[in-house]
Amino acid sequence: MRYGLITPVILLNPRVVNEWEREADIDEVAAIAEAADRLGYHHLTASNHIAIPHEASARRGRRYWDPAVTLGFVAARTERIRLATFCLVLGYHHPLEIVKRYGTLDHASKGRVILGLGVGTLEPEFRMLGREFEGRGERADDALRAILASMGEREPEYHGTHYDFGDVTVDPSTLSDRVPIWIGGQSARSLRRAVEFGDAWVPFAVEPEEVASMLEAVRATSAWEERGRPLDVGLAPEPPLDPLGDPDRVRREIERHEACGATILNLRFRHDSLAHCLEQLEAFVAVAGPSD
Repeated sequence: MRYGLITPVILLNPRVVNEWEREADIDEVAAIAEAADRLGYHHLTASNHIAIPHEASARRGRRYWDPAVTLGFVAARTERIRLATFCLVLGYHHPLEIVKRYGTLDHASKGRVILGLGVGTLEPEFRMLGREFEGRGERADDALRAILASMGEREPEYHGTHYDFGDVTVDPSTLSDRVPIWIGGQSARSLRRAVEFGDAWVPFAVEPEEVASMLEAVRATSAWEERGRPLDVGLAPEPPLDPLGDPDRVRREIERHEACGATILNLRFRHDSLAHCLEQLEAFVAVAGPSD
């Protein structure tokens, strides 16, 4: 099991936010990132919304720090921890924009980037940005093919159904021709997309037992047989964990999620200050052991 952190402060989800995070800023992010790096956490995350329509803010929250800027800052303050976009909305970006921006981050971090990618569900944001909402799944699939064809290529070329390019230079691109790809989502289609394109499926708001059923179904398909390699599964226990106050629940949740197929846990903790947050990071490692 690998343990990563849904980075506090940079995303304020009303369902799980700790109140002190509302007034926190970059110094607190730096302290958390450095502690997570020192303690051996596998990754930190940063999500992607550009401008949250007010009609959606009660559920989504209003704060989403830009992932490229945030993870670039974290890269400079850490040495080992991986840097995961969780998730970039494919429909908001051209594939070469993603390859260039996160290829640059891959160089800056010496190969620590994980590309978490998703189709997106917030129709008002699509409309506001001038992006098409209908047909976004097909466009996302073509974007994934274009990204995979372009990784590690200084002169990428791709001719697909929605994206077409060649005779261009992208420098830098990613350090290797295969940065890990995590596919987010909730649906069976997102899982099939992960089987086809990804290294991990990272669903949200899906109970672990439902995840287990969905995994059982997809393992019976020809797409799974053709894949030929394991698929990691990243889940996020809710409500947030309290390793100091309830270590037994930490153990139960790890066992429960692992039994349902999880190989990665994306963690949130309950805390009432930066100092308490850092204590929770240490307490979790003491309970769970180091990340694999």
